[in-house]
Amino acid sequence: MRLYTLSKRHFVLVFVVFFACFGLTVFIGIAGPNVIETSVARTDLNNSLKLKPFNLSSPPLSTYNQQLWLTCIVELDQHDVSLKKNVTMTVKVLGVVKDGSTPYVNNQVHNRTRLLSCAQKCSEIIVAHLGYLNYTQYNIFVSFEDLNKLTYTIQNITFTWKTYNPTFSQVEIWFRFVFVVLTFMVTCLFAHSLRKFSMRDWGIEQKWMSILLPLLLLYNDPFFPLSFLVNSWFPGMLDDLFQSLFLCALLLFWLCVYHGIRVQGERKCLTFYLPKFFIVGLLWLASVTLGIWQTVNEVHDPTYQYRVDTGNFQGMKIFFLVVATTYILYLLFLIVRACSELRNMPYVDLRLKFLTALTFVVLVSSIVILYLRFGAQVLQDNFVAELSTHYQNSAEFLSFYGLLNFYLYTLAFVYSPSKNALYESQLKDNPAFSMLNDSDDDVIYGSDYEEMPLQNGQAIRAKYKEESDSD
Repeated sequence: MRLYTLSKRHFVLVFVVFFACFGLTVFIGIAGPNVIETSVARTDLNNSLKLKPFNLSSPPLSTYNQQLWLTCIVELDQHDVSLKKNVTMTVKVLGVVKDGSTPYVNNQVHNRTRLLSCAQKCSEIIVAHLGYLNYTQYNIFVSFEDLNKLTYTIQNITFTWKTYNPTFSQVEIWFRFVFVVLTFMVTCLFAHSLRKFSMRDWGIEQKWMSILLPLLLLYNDPFFPLSFLVNSWFPGMLDDLFQSLFLCALLLFWLCVYHGIRVQGERKCLTFYLPKFFIVGLLWLASVTLGIWQTVNEVHDPTYQYRVDTGNFQGMKIFFLVVATTYILYLLFLIVRACSELRNMPYVDLRLKFLTALTFVVLVSSIVILYLRFGAQVLQDNFVAELSTHYQNSAEFLSFYGLLNFYLYTLAFVYSPSKNALYESQLKDNPAFSMLNDSDDDVIYGSDYEEMPLQNGQAIRAKYKEESDSD
């Protein structure tokens, strides 16, 4: 691996380049457009209008708006009240076509119960969400049945249309395209560097990089432009599937590397891989199930939200948290055990230190971004399945995508074979040299050559070169 040929100065340079590239994407994102574009329709109320439906017309839309939300905020005449009440609303969605007619969307009227929660001011209620746009404009009729039963006087109901900013959609297309091209180039270069080696000579990190880099290509979603060419929910669901697949593969990579780096010989599927696949597979299944569940139901009902409309959502949430906690504890156990057993072994401890340091930087950066974005809401129920889970500015989008992409690029550079790896791979019987080549999984901890001085390796390597030249 190139990892063993890097000096301390080179390690510092690797981290500096990583932070420079990540910081560049953040600064570009800060200068970029806002993600969400809002349009407010303010409605004044009086007692005679409370039970009448509101007829709301959306602003003109294009495919670059991607999705459409309609939200509302109830404003009471008293601002220091605490109130929680279930409110039944009736929603009818109509699409406006070019000839001016307004056919029904899904041909039905939707009745939903939403929780009106007020503390100083009332929380935002999502009335409807359209995951893809079939029409250039929508008319939505909204009526509330239980507002007249409130003990407080309603001063206003403010409806807000929210869509993706078309300028951000264009920025997203270009940056996804750039990341797809960069990932494709890195994947080809990494595969080209390993072409002369048998797979049995690959280290466990190199084997996993050969899996993660193609999945990173899917994570960047080369099919993303289809969402602007096809009016369908399929491209969006495909993007969610690719993202969950890559993120769970990354979680599995950390488990396998920290365990496999201290396991000699063949790793049995039943004892080594099966427990890890089981834990990460449950996380992937939960995330994909909720995503597909939400998408499919929204196609038939724009007012559907699994957070408030599914009785089993709380159980699914507890299940996800339990599995995630199990994963974190298992990963910490593997890290502590690997560091305690291999900390005094040359080269192997270098692999542990580098991966742990870079992964720690990525995790801390992700946590900081999440906290700056959501604050304390990251642990609340309304964090899930609402507009708040989407990016609010370009910096958030680019920071997450840039962080994961540059993390994998850095690992690919460090785990690629060194210039002399082809010759060093022939010295596998000597543990001092086997650690210098790419067969890190086959490191022999005791051999007949264990006492041989390291400097003799130069003579052995020179002899091997002479023999290969004579052939």
